[in-house]
Amino acid sequence: MVPTPFFFAATLLLFSSLVIVAAIDYSQGSESVGKSMPKAKEKPLPIGVEGHILCKSGTSSAVPIQGAVARITCVAVDEFGYETAPFSFSSDATDENGYFFATLTPPEINDKIQLRECKAFLENSPLEACKVPTDVNKGIRGAILNSHRVLDQRKMRLYWVGPFFYT
Repeated sequence: MVPTPFFFAATLLLFSSLVIVAAIDYSQGSESVGKSMPKAKEKPLPIGVEGHILCKSGTSSAVPIQGAVARITCVAVDEFGYETAPFSFSSDATDENGYFFATLTPPEINDKIQLRECKAFLENSPLEACKVPTDVNKGIRGAILNSHRVLDQRKMRLYWVGPFFYT
């Protein structure tokens, strides 16, 4: 049996189709294998800052100040990498143990702004006899927030500072 021109044409057409299908499949496969799927932008975790504010006068031991406030100030960078005006927020008033806690949640920050360096400062003491801030643990210059742990249950990055002292 002698191959006919129809046989050659059919074979050539089938082979060409297989090459085209393989090339299309390969190009689609390489995109999905070589590149990861684009991820949705992850929302940053809320930030929590905790510490203690105490009164140290004379040689007596330090005592907690109830009602004192700390201030947290952050340098922010916009979407183009330029520094913006500092972002600042205050803690809740300290409890009877001098403990304060401050939170900053992502909705309070524009999505296009990224916090870079945050510091905690002494802000206010309600005690007239113990109102002078000290720079112990950088209560005046600002303690940089650099050590944190992630609280899985609260889905928060928790930083700690201090203790800070008034005199």
